[in-house]
Amino acid sequence: MERANEVLNLRSGESEMVSEIVVNPHEPQVGPSFYEDFALRGIRVDRVQPGFIFCTFKVPPRLIDRTGNLAGGAIANLIDIVGNALIYRLGQPMNVSVDMSISYLSNAKLDQDELEITSKLLGKIGSVSGTSVIIKNKVSGEIIAEGRHSLFSRLKSKI
Repeated sequence: MERANEVLNLRSGESEMVSEIVVNPHEPQVGPSFYEDFALRGIRVDRVQPGFIFCTFKVPPRLIDRTGNLAGGAIANLIDIVGNALIYRLGQPMNVSVDMSISYLSNAKLDQDELEITSKLLGKIGSVSGTSVIIKNKVSGEIIAEGRHSLFSRLKSKI
């Protein structure tokens, strides 16, 4: 319990840093939201083909944990977003994650590691699609994480 409290409590100065974050109101479909700017800024889409996306991403300071590694939540977010990007269609309702399974296999360090993020469509049955996302260290080829993602796509109403 003591260790959990230590991890969850803010260190000196961290509280002030958090209170200084400015979150401007966001008008939907106009510019990036706070979430998009914070969590997704820096992803570079290098190649897109039907059923395949290849991106690169350098580990930024805003997404690291206290040990200097890319945070587990940031990894989960990358798997969610890049897996979802495969099946998202402009003008259609947003897809909903049904299930996501992630294997965390290694660490990615701040400013040292550039990552390759590969997403492949595994298949689609009706309104449910499955994707596989692999995050690797670009230089060493070491797999940082591998995720499988099931998504539900609601068709636009005909009414």
